Amino acid sequence: MTKKARMPDKTKSEIPGDRIAKVMARAGVASRRQAETLIAEGRVSVNGAVISSPALNVTPADKIVVDGQPMASRERTRMFLYSKPRGLVTTHSDPEGRPTIFTALPKTLPRLISVGRLDINTEGLLLLTNDGGLARVLELPSTAWLRRYRVRANGSVTQETLDRLRDGITIDGVHYGPIEAKLERMKGANCWLTFAIREGKNREVRKVMESLGLTVNRLIRVSFGPFNLGELPEWSVKEIDSKALRSELGEKIVAESGADFDSPLVDYEAKAEAARKAEERAKREAKREQELKKREGNKRDAGARDAKKRPQRRRDRSGGPRPSRPR
Repeated sequence: MTKKARMPDKTKSEIPGDRIAKVMARAGVASRRQAETLIAEGRVSVNGAVISSPALNVTPADKIVVDGQPMASRERTRMFLYSKPRGLVTTHSDPEGRPTIFTALPKTLPRLISVGRLDINTEGLLLLTNDGGLARVLELPSTAWLRRYRVRANGSVTQETLDRLRDGITIDGVHYGPIEAKLERMKGANCWLTFAIREGKNREVRKVMESLGLTVNRLIRVSFGPFNLGELPEWSVKEIDSKALRSELGEKIVAESGADFDSPLVDYEAKAEAARKAEERAKREAKREQELKKREGNKRDAGARDAKKRPQRRRDRSGGPRPSRPR
């Protein structure tokens, strides 16, 4: 008796659709890692069933709900330049209650995520996008976009010392790749430098400066890849035109990230205006309802007072002393 042949399992490439975390990231709900956290917390359902694992492929036909709200369909990939001031955290929520860049952004923008981060004391150019897939690719070490900074540091250093950074440097067991550094000028106890790196590891500029005996007291990112801060004022946001964005990214990054330049462009300014008007209508209706209730209450109070006074008046007429008859 021959054994029944076992059907081979489908490989990942044979399963239709994309991983749900990837789809959520592309829709701008959250980064891929954040989407996986939402799924693990039981806050995501697909076709009416709550899921607990991101190991699920979905297609456009599947209905995805996040925190009780249907996930919006995918929109056109967009990117914005943001001039970050000091004092803001690059996160959607901060456990310490510190202000974040996202609470400071205009309400007329789509839900955005940052391409990498700037720490609370670093200012300058921050890239924001509604496409989590694009953000992930731009953050990969293999993309190796050059990040340029202007640095003001307390202390002194020579150009010869800075030139040695071209071969990279290892600090506390962490190796930092080649660094382009140039001494611009000395001003009192401080020096100004330009710094260019490709990896962007956590607090890389500050740690490298500390290893040279310098203390950074101002750090400004002036460019990230092909995008420059220019004269963009602090707190300001500027969108990159879709055609220019696609050209600057290049077809390789567009393909790797799955960036979408064909989907519709949602007018969030119009949506925000509609929401504002709806809120104003709701407030007017609530105020009108309160006034009606107040008038009805006043009428009931007046009626109760009249009802209390009428019997009293009748008792006064019947119970008082009779006038004496004149003789």
